[in-house]
Amino acid sequence: MRDQRFLQVKWSPAAQSLMTSCRSLLFVLLLHTITPGSESQFTTVKVKLYDTAVLPCSRRCSGLASWTVSHLRSDILAECDQTSCRSVKEGYQMIHDEYLKGNLSLIISRADYSKRDWYTCECNRRDFCDVRLQIEAVTSNVEIEPGESLLLQLKISDPVEVIYNRTGSAAGPSDQICTVYGESLQSEPEYKHRTSLSSVLELRDMNVSDSGVYTVRDIRNKEDILIYTVTVTDEQHSRIWKEGYKDGYSAGREDGYGAGYQKGLGVGGGSFVIIGLAVGVILGMLVVPRVLHLIREQTEQPVDMGAAAALNQDSPT
Repeated sequence: MRDQRFLQVKWSPAAQSLMTSCRSLLFVLLLHTITPGSESQFTTVKVKLYDTAVLPCSRRCSGLASWTVSHLRSDILAECDQTSCRSVKEGYQMIHDEYLKGNLSLIISRADYSKRDWYTCECNRRDFCDVRLQIEAVTSNVEIEPGESLLLQLKISDPVEVIYNRTGSAAGPSDQICTVYGESLQSEPEYKHRTSLSSVLELRDMNVSDSGVYTVRDIRNKEDILIYTVTVTDEQHSRIWKEGYKDGYSAGREDGYGAGYQKGLGVGGGSFVIIGLAVGVILGMLVVPRVLHLIREQTEQPVDMGAAAALNQDSPT
């Protein structure tokens, strides 16, 4: 009996993600290669997180025009015909007046990371436009003290990697700190004892040499998601500044990646301004009356007539 052996291959999460990305891209390329009469236009649109995105398509359509995600052609997002337009899924819209003018653009009201993809506009089952939607990286400037932790928020389910670039005189090649696959954290050996993953990625025991640029990058799409410029300083911050920063950070977390930091900075700075004004008022109440009293005493002292006469004699006539 002939011995038959089978080779079993176990794909890593990174390899599976890469295969999924390649299949999506291959689908788009093959679709436009084998579709007769396809004259689709390829465009890339990049917007800020949560901004409105407009996917352009300037073509006249005499029949039904519709938008779909390129690899989900049966899942219509919005469509228009000569009579009216219809938003099939919430957050996606076409304008009928624009459709009649030959503007088939798709409006995405709130663009987030889940909406990053290739989109296709077709007219009467003929591809007109293919548009890729990307989200601009969110940037933040962070200042912390030695021994504190750097917290990086990860709000996408796609696999990401965290890359560190040193700044200043120690600048050199970038280092990969870790990769995150869902709830799985894989750290480089030198960072393994300092990293942990919960709702955020935590890098503990920061020191001055850790200052630099930290980038959270989407592995599948090769896109930067977050860019943190981090400064670890020896300067001691007051308790009021720290508490204000933490309160503002917590209040702003729901507004986006950078809003927490900005609100924290504003609350902390505002605390210092208020305290400065209060100290100024107190000093004014205590010091100004004392100064006025001293001036009054000087002006009310009796004049020495003998000294005045001597001064007059010394004066030239």
